[in-house]
Amino acid sequence: MLDDAFRAAARAAAAGGMMRSPRSGFTAYFHEVAEIPAEFAEAGLAEVRHYGLEGAFWLYEGLDDWLDDPRRRALLLEELRAMESEPSLLG
Repeated sequence: MLDDAFRAAARAAAAGGMMRSPRSGFTAYFHEVAEIPAEFAEAGLAEVRHYGLEGAFWLYEGLDDWLDDPRRRALLLEELRAMESEPSLLG
């Protein structure tokens, strides 16, 4: 995954805001968080809410064990919900 073509695509994405996968041909467009409300309004979407797509818990060692334990899974999800729309953590 860290071959020259992939690293070049990642550098180009960081510089220009568009990621073209060298393998699958998939194209993704990056946005600044501050741009999103105007883009949604322009598209006719009435309400804009920001949510993180991925929390920091993927960094936890043994995450599968947390998810397999109902008590710890509930705690994990409660904390993710508390942080999911915190502006300072979004982008």
